[in-house]
Amino acid sequence: MAKKPKKPKKTEPFGVQQYLSNAGVSRRIAKFKKGQVIFSQDDPCDDVLYIQSGNAKLTIVNPQGKEAVLAIVGPGDFLGEGCIIGNPVRMATATAIAPLDAMSIEKQEMMRVLHDEQEFAGKFINYMLERNLKTEADLMDQLFNSSEKRLARAVLILARYGKEGEPEKIVAKISQEILAELVGTTRSRVNFFMNKFRKLGFIHYNSGLRGLQVHSSLLNVVLHD
Repeated sequence: MAKKPKKPKKTEPFGVQQYLSNAGVSRRIAKFKKGQVIFSQDDPCDDVLYIQSGNAKLTIVNPQGKEAVLAIVGPGDFLGEGCIIGNPVRMATATAIAPLDAMSIEKQEMMRVLHDEQEFAGKFINYMLERNLKTEADLMDQLFNSSEKRLARAVLILARYGKEGEPEKIVAKISQEILAELVGTTRSRVNFFMNKFRKLGFIHYNSGLRGLQVHSSLLNVVLHD
């Protein structure tokens, strides 16, 4: 009597969050202290990082030595994805502004999982599209809005307004200097507007912006003409 062919073993479904949370083949958890450089502009571009916790700032320096803050990133954001499209070096410097944990995924592994795992590829593509839209909105913000509106929008983004759930407390201590560089204004203007927002009840914080709590009412500043 002929033997019945063996049924193929069922493979475990791919879990995106599990993949991004646990170390494995060609990926590891990297920890950075506040103020530590994650990677520098012109460093070799050989891995992609997924931020699990903490915040970092992205900065770029032009040939004349002038530095600009491009963005503040946090949990759920990717860093260094330029390597998968062939960038040989980092285009910016990433520095932790709070203790930060990230999953470091080697370039070849990142390319493999994007090719093999549709769910992961969908998450990554969705992230890149959202970031592209944000970059366009940032440019329009700089061109057409006042520094007060730009600051209000930056604070809402830092509080992850529009993501799942309510605006949250920003655990990291974001200095007024960093906010000023991000918005493109002076520290004194940031201080003036932050005090104004606090008096109006849009935000609450202790000294040095510790425990900054952002309320959805801050959106009124962005929407008001």
